[in-house]
Amino acid sequence: MRTITDHIGRQVTCSTQPQRIISICPAITETLFAIGAEELLIGRTKYCIFPKGQVEKLTAVGGTKQVDINLIKQLKPDLILAEKEENTAEIVTQLEQIAPVFVAEVQAIEDGHRLIETLGMLTNKNNKATKLVQASKAGFASLPQQSRGLAGYVIWRKPYMVVGDTTYIHDVLARLGFENPFAQLDGRYPIVSQEQFKATQLDVLFLASEPFPYSEKHIAEFQEFLPHTKIVLVDGEMFWYGAKMVEASSYLTALVKQL
Repeated sequence: MRTITDHIGRQVTCSTQPQRIISICPAITETLFAIGAEELLIGRTKYCIFPKGQVEKLTAVGGTKQVDINLIKQLKPDLILAEKEENTAEIVTQLEQIAPVFVAEVQAIEDGHRLIETLGMLTNKNNKATKLVQASKAGFASLPQQSRGLAGYVIWRKPYMVVGDTTYIHDVLARLGFENPFAQLDGRYPIVSQEQFKATQLDVLFLASEPFPYSEKHIAEFQEFLPHTKIVLVDGEMFWYGAKMVEASSYLTALVKQL
């Protein structure tokens, strides 16, 4: 056994060779596959959909905000992986009664790299984790650097919710050269009115494909009250941390070139 400190400062005592891992965070699940630790996984959430064609073999234990405690008990995990934003403190407290729970926290690009390295350490897949981090760092380093004005990133509709400060997506926007005016508002995903959108005088507004599935039909909705803002649909999955960070660089490069 070993005692380690998770990303939110909790002391976690777990096996040095975990064999039965449950992940309740989609990005963590996908990253475990990417570093070759899939044979250790026994459970995931219904939102853990990557990698397609492989993740389906794992038992679904619920969602990210509500899990089936009895089912998790039956699976007898020796390690449970959670993420502070994705999962609730209540769930973590409940799951601690079953198995050690390591809580990750990702609020920036570097935190995403730390997560990959941590998963490598926890599963004894350090070499593959290091290579994944190196590939991601190279990709982000290759992104064209220039100031691109004010941009917002919308994740929800009714009410409109945008990306705020201390979020991974905010850091990605900054890396692309955008200033996010909504970072000044309270909360990591503040609710914004049409009047607030107008007041910011955005150069670009990104509409994400998830968690709310924005599509072409929604562009006119925003263009009506933001006539001078460029409205752009984006693949929200390319703004995930973890394994997606590697393929994101080419997507993000193409994205800014079209603006």
